[in-house]
Amino acid sequence: MAQLSLFDSEPDDDQPARAASLAPKLRALAEKNLFFGTSSWKYEGWLGSIYRSDRYETRGKFSQKKFESECLREYGRVFPVVGGDFSFYQFPSAAYWKTLFDDAPEPLRFGLKVPEEVTVPRWPQHARYGSRAGKVNEGFLDAKLFKELFARPLWRHRDRVAVLMFEFGTIARSTFARPEDFYERLGPFLDELPPGFRYSVEVRNPEYLGADYFSLLRAHNTAHLFNAWTRMPEPLEQIDMPGAFTADFSVARALLKHGRPYAQAVERFSPYQSVQEPNPAVRKALRIIAERSWRASQPAFLFVNNRIEGYAPGTIEAVVDDLAV
Repeated sequence: MAQLSLFDSEPDDDQPARAASLAPKLRALAEKNLFFGTSSWKYEGWLGSIYRSDRYETRGKFSQKKFESECLREYGRVFPVVGGDFSFYQFPSAAYWKTLFDDAPEPLRFGLKVPEEVTVPRWPQHARYGSRAGKVNEGFLDAKLFKELFARPLWRHRDRVAVLMFEFGTIARSTFARPEDFYERLGPFLDELPPGFRYSVEVRNPEYLGADYFSLLRAHNTAHLFNAWTRMPEPLEQIDMPGAFTADFSVARALLKHGRPYAQAVERFSPYQSVQEPNPAVRKALRIIAERSWRASQPAFLFVNNRIEGYAPGTIEAVVDDLAV
């Protein structure tokens, strides 16, 4: 079988204008190991710009079911990588992984969030957690649980995985009184992680961003995930912290403007059809990470959410148009 080149797929002369403009730019950057993608992909607001509406019609009418089950292939004609939030809420089965990767175009890579079963120390007081709400999570940083229920079913597809992301939501001081208490739990867990995947850690406690944290990640070639998040230092500040680049690859997620609650961003920007609020600082941070990675001949995986500016594809195009690589 002939070796597929990156983005080797259907001809792109029938793409919507934004997709046709963006795809060759991202293709060229991916050839330089700079991978830009979005957080998830099932956004009807992208119809007409990234997705063709007529592809998802049944009997002359738009089918949401058809769109959600099939749009990943069209996404993969534009973007080289995608962030998968879906894996945060469950341990996907081996059958699920097979279906996902069979349906996705082969060059497309995934940045996957590790399930909260591993990253939440205490279950939130939320109705969806049922009887577990408010209780200690016995699976927190359980390496055996991670390996058996997540890494092992995913192993056969590891070449499709760009990076695995451990997202730690804001952790109460009643759980870890000092940052060092968190590091003492994280270190042994990282020791036990199986080789074969790239790993990254995203924290949402500003006080955790210190020399000991960065040193711990560096010792395991695990990337600190630079995040734009409501209660975290701006990505530009994180980049300037000594030792913040902790692995031979870099990962970033542009999620929320500093100080903006999630629900407010959803209300402000839905249905995510256009950039409504440019964020020059976040754009600059993404460029710095990408340019630094290119100079170091290291891969970078940069994920942009609709809720940072209103329309992730537009944010990405604005960033890549000014890259000096």
